[in-house]
Amino acid sequence: MSETDEVKRLQARAHGMLPGVAGICLFMVVLTILNAVAALRGSFGTGTGRYGVLTLCTLLAAGVLGLLRLRRWGWSLVLAGCLTLCLGNLFVFEKTHAGQFLLQGLFALVFFLYLVRTEVRERLR
Repeated sequence: MSETDEVKRLQARAHGMLPGVAGICLFMVVLTILNAVAALRGSFGTGTGRYGVLTLCTLLAAGVLGLLRLRRWGWSLVLAGCLTLCLGNLFVFEKTHAGQFLLQGLFALVFFLYLVRTEVRERLR
């Protein structure tokens, strides 16, 4: 079997969504809803912080919908959301030394590293 036949066989098999991508999308939807509700209740203030969080939640929700449809733009928005979530939680951990933020930041880092795998990128349109 030649190398091009092997590549074609692997490409034909690589259709559909990976279970990890579906799990990450589910986690991001729950996180987006929780942050949007917190912003609407005033947990992030009443000014620019509130509208900034609502804007990020809107972008992340659109990215999750795009990723569920296996679109590259959805993948890139969720990837940016995972990286932002990781860096934000690690920043808050550095300031407060509360272990929960370190754990959340590491989970977001694992999700980011999962999404950059070539197997995930090959399945996107």
